[in-house]
Amino acid sequence: MTLSDFNNWYLTRRRRTSSALTASAFIISDMLGIMLSIGWGFFIVRLYYFIYPGHINFKSFITYWPYLPGFILIFLIANLYPGISLAPAEEFKRLCIGSIFAYGGIILSRLIEKNTWDSINTAFLISCFFSMILLLCARSITHIFLYKTKLSGIPAVIYGTGSTGKLVAECLLNNIRTGYVPVLFLDDTDTSKNEIMGIPVIHDTSVSHEIVKRYNIKMAIVAMPELDAVKLKNLLNKSVSAFRYNVIIPNFFNISNIWMSVRDFSGILGIETSHKFKLSFNLGIKRLLDILFVFFGGILILPFLLLIALMIKITSRGPVLYKHKRLGKDGKPFYTYKFRTMKKDAEEQLKKLLDSDPAIMEEWKKNHKLKNDPRITAVGRILRRTSFDEFPQLINIIKGEMSLVGPRPIVYDEKEKYGDDFDRIFSIKPGLTGLWQVSGRSDTNYHERISYDTYYLQSWSVWLDLWIILKTFGSIIFGKGAY
Repeated sequence: MTLSDFNNWYLTRRRRTSSALTASAFIISDMLGIMLSIGWGFFIVRLYYFIYPGHINFKSFITYWPYLPGFILIFLIANLYPGISLAPAEEFKRLCIGSIFAYGGIILSRLIEKNTWDSINTAFLISCFFSMILLLCARSITHIFLYKTKLSGIPAVIYGTGSTGKLVAECLLNNIRTGYVPVLFLDDTDTSKNEIMGIPVIHDTSVSHEIVKRYNIKMAIVAMPELDAVKLKNLLNKSVSAFRYNVIIPNFFNISNIWMSVRDFSGILGIETSHKFKLSFNLGIKRLLDILFVFFGGILILPFLLLIALMIKITSRGPVLYKHKRLGKDGKPFYTYKFRTMKKDAEEQLKKLLDSDPAIMEEWKKNHKLKNDPRITAVGRILRRTSFDEFPQLINIIKGEMSLVGPRPIVYDEKEKYGDDFDRIFSIKPGLTGLWQVSGRSDTNYHERISYDTYYLQSWSVWLDLWIILKTFGSIIFGKGAY
């Protein structure tokens, strides 16, 4: 494709090159999330005073809107705007820390002014907790809205039409959080294609300066890891330097770690990363998080768990709980607990199904699950759809055999599907939930599961665990991908 052809293509599709619209959308959603959080805080305190003596006007939370610019300023300092290309856990971390600073400042200023703790401060303290959840929800909705309506999307040029360039383009087109839209491939070497995935290809990297001048495109992504150092340096100096922002995809791009940092060894640059689970402190923090969630969460859901147990008992023959041998940390076997969701003779029925239907046999070999499993009871189908059948694994967490978040425990027959990755992935405790469950749940194949689990291992933080736990609740509510 020539530059003239690209001009016609681009002008009929793109109008914006700025992130201002995206930033504005997130500012509006953040303000709504903050006001909703304050409203919830005031509502809960008002509800309490219906029972016990005291006074707080619920509707008065509206009068605290002048605090909004302070929140937005703190979020701006935390680099939450324009809010693109932020890893979800990093976004959640910045929202939480920003909210703590903002609400802490409000409460401290009121304490200095009033010289006493009052019900308004209590409302703000409760609002701080709600804001961490509501802001994340508001931003998630905004991400989806911007992606679906195509109102967001900063144009980016990709260097390289090889497999890496195509992979980058696919990620940008299909991921709602990247914020960039590929509008052009530049590559001197491959002259056989004029278009890839509907994106034009110009076989001349020297046109970059003209592209920036005409269309004000600011971002370039160099996805040519096969280039040697000399050719890459030449490309960066003569072509990529025309763009204000550059991202270089290295030849180890399959290493997924959002906490990588650059180290300078007397002029020699290196990429620093660490295995988070090699540190005893991190393991202790993760264990403490497990215990706190199980203790307080278990108290809240105990009546609900007893109701589930009663429904299982009165609707089908057999025990309430079901235990099954799985592989855990370092490949050691242990028994996981679940609410029984199948009929009593499930194993015999499975053998007959596999022997009688090759299609079912193939599905079983692929995922070790059946989408339309006739062995599941009526109550069991509801429990599986909502993943409530997994709750008894809280027992495994208390025993120290599992964690709240981690790779899912597998049966022995699944071990070969993990290949050489098995030892690395199961160097930590398996989890009640995990990254691939909230990303695709049962719809995810083994290759994707390994990728998600690898990303989790290399990028672990308390914030990532908290984000996965919150996402798990959303997946349960909507029954996404479970069967």
